[in-house]
Amino acid sequence: MDNIKSYIQHNRDRFLDELIALLKIPSVSADPAYAKDITDMANAVKMSLEKAGCDLVEICETPGYPIVYGEKIIDKKLPTILVYGHYDVQPPDPIDLWTSPPFEPIIKKTEIHPEGAIFARGSCDDKGQMYMHVKALEYMVQSDTLPCNVKFMIEGEEEVGSKSLSWFVERNQEKLKNDVILISDTGMISNQQPSITTGLRGLSYVEVEVTGANRDLHSGLYGGAVANPINVLAKMIASLHDENNHITIPGFYDNVQDLTMEERAEMAKAPFDLDAYIKALDLNDVYGEKGYVTNERNAIRPTLDVNGIWGGYTGEGAKTVIASKAFAKISMRLVPNQDWEAITELFTKHFESIAPAGVTVKVKPHHGGQGYVTPIDSIGYRAANKAYTETFGVPAIPVRSGGSIPIVALFEKELKSKTILMGFGLDSDAIHSPDEHFGIFNYLKGIETIPLFYKYFVEMSK
Repeated sequence: MDNIKSYIQHNRDRFLDELIALLKIPSVSADPAYAKDITDMANAVKMSLEKAGCDLVEICETPGYPIVYGEKIIDKKLPTILVYGHYDVQPPDPIDLWTSPPFEPIIKKTEIHPEGAIFARGSCDDKGQMYMHVKALEYMVQSDTLPCNVKFMIEGEEEVGSKSLSWFVERNQEKLKNDVILISDTGMISNQQPSITTGLRGLSYVEVEVTGANRDLHSGLYGGAVANPINVLAKMIASLHDENNHITIPGFYDNVQDLTMEERAEMAKAPFDLDAYIKALDLNDVYGEKGYVTNERNAIRPTLDVNGIWGGYTGEGAKTVIASKAFAKISMRLVPNQDWEAITELFTKHFESIAPAGVTVKVKPHHGGQGYVTPIDSIGYRAANKAYTETFGVPAIPVRSGGSIPIVALFEKELKSKTILMGFGLDSDAIHSPDEHFGIFNYLKGIETIPLFYKYFVEMSK
């Protein structure tokens, strides 16, 4: 324990400099304009794994962006841990809301991160958390304390649905064979109270298009006489929730499994300050489905949200126009037992059915994935909890996350492995938002904690 703390302290500046170098690469997977940066980032990850001590590292081509695979096999009789992460990042938009350029990392102190935090796109999601595992391997190799085999699978399409990952996993099951999968792409409650994510919501993401006339029209000459696609789209979206914020799509809740009052009581043990939550977001109150508290609404209940809406004239000044088309991007976060493809079909059928005369509607599915729940009595969970307890001084609390990592269910289906989600980010780290950041404390604490997971997983597997 003291050895790793000493190693981290001695190499602290180098660890930060290396991460900052990765964060300067704008590896945005959603925009083809960044394709070269994706390639550069994959090469940088390959080099970092080689330097950390992997005996084999390769860039594996896929139908989309490449996957970086690395391994260090010390004894085939020992357990194997498969580390998953992703090197792609969300688009930085809106740029003007960043207080510093998104791909020019800067360290700033905050109230939550008095030691400083690295502000940059991808700092927490997921370059910083992915790189903790690389540095943890470096320590174990340098100190000759690696207790088992390790494999790395770092992809470049997580932020756009991981389509090529499923293709890769299905074709490389023997290469990826493991005893447990370890992921740090989630968060924890606070820097004083660690937590382990035991549940993830699924996802269905669609884009809708409402079309009226065959061209944009003068709102004076045609207003009131033809359907306005923007007005119609707004009404259609509004109708997707009732007065209790319950989703109105027929059949949407058919497979939703309600948690027992005992399970909800266990969830409620996690520390949560509603007033602080409201203050941190500059809200005057919370909002959501009637009958559930905030930490249930964003974790164990399905949701439907508009992620973007556009149409007509949005430039400076005025232009009196009735747009020919209106668009929206809509995501539905799903709970375990809700099949994302079935939900996408239900949404499509319902949205088309509520379109009034005078417009046509198209629904374009983008991507999705299944929800996931991991047991808290597994060796992996107990090893993670023991590791957190040792480095933080208190046991971790099991929590369910509102986010989605669709590939976790894929891993269980294809590789027959359980996944342990050891996240070190915080809710306040603004992932997917302007001013995304990752605390230096969190980054270094992850490097300190991860080797202990290896140690205890091997000990408990005997």
